[in-house]
Amino acid sequence: MSLHNVKAGVLTASDRASRGVYNDESGKLLRERLSAMEGVEVRRYDVVPDKRKAIAACLRRWCDGDALDVILTTGGTGLSPRDVTPEATRGLLDKEIPGLAEALRLEGSGFTPLAWLSRGIAGLRGKTLIVNLPGSPQAVEQSLRVLARLLPHALAMVRGEAHAESGKARRHAFRG
Repeated sequence: MSLHNVKAGVLTASDRASRGVYNDESGKLLRERLSAMEGVEVRRYDVVPDKRKAIAACLRRWCDGDALDVILTTGGTGLSPRDVTPEATRGLLDKEIPGLAEALRLEGSGFTPLAWLSRGIAGLRGKTLIVNLPGSPQAVEQSLRVLARLLPHALAMVRGEAHAESGKARRHAFRG
């Protein structure tokens, strides 16, 4: 299964990057990697401060107004008082997808046990998949390895395209 006609957004939550104190390395990396995936067009990119209302407003606008297929956030998933991306995201979701967030933590834990401290979540708002990634470029790279394998099927399911195909795969897998 491959990606086709995927409209994507990248949102960085960072007080310092939003003020121009430092470059948004993780958001830039996400944009580059997503743009390099066949069938994906990054239509939206923004950097907002670590403020729940700012993050939620952007996510809501991109889901409801721009009808993006997938939004990847970076930053704001840690334990500091300013890290509020999961809370801003959770308040918008129709369905959570806990296994996706756990898969990202599991992948990261192969590189550092600190990956287990990420509080990122994943879920759906309407037909838009939102996934919170940690703020470091290394964690973004690790997360993209997992997402590259799961996004095609996840987005096909959201579009109502994947159930028949996945059923066929299961039937063939159990034939003797």
